[in-house]
Amino acid sequence: MKRTLILVRHAKSDWSTAGQADFDRPLNERGKRDAPEMGGRLKAKGLQPDLILASPAKRAASTARLVAGALGYDAGNIRWIDRLYHCPASVFEDVILESDIDDSVATLFIFAHNPGITNFANETAPELDVDNIPTCGMVAVTFDADHWSDFVTAPHTLLFFDYPKNQ
Repeated sequence: MKRTLILVRHAKSDWSTAGQADFDRPLNERGKRDAPEMGGRLKAKGLQPDLILASPAKRAASTARLVAGALGYDAGNIRWIDRLYHCPASVFEDVILESDIDDSVATLFIFAHNPGITNFANETAPELDVDNIPTCGMVAVTFDADHWSDFVTAPHTLLFFDYPKNQ
């Protein structure tokens, strides 16, 4: 079965509140605009999530909800994964392998943070070589496998790399 993994870095966050905990930082106005726009780009490509996994940090959660809304995906079905908050690249594979992803899921979205998401994207898509996935940037890879547990050993192909200022 052809499977698609879409990695999404959270949209632009608001740094205006001094002393605010990193976990609680919200999106700024640009982030609130970019997330649904990027969801619209995904919709135009015909990409619909079967499952969304996301960091529960406020900026990542808001990005996931806004993209989900643009795609008509019920935000109540987003799975919040604490380990995705500022995790290293290796945790992404662990999350995929340990999240009991049903074999019927063809398209999986993961919303998380830099630098882990950039490092994981570079490891996952050999054709990709970026120093930084911009805020609300998306990297999609495809692979053929019967199960999500085969993700690690299956060869991956870069489907696209897109971000808000890539017009």
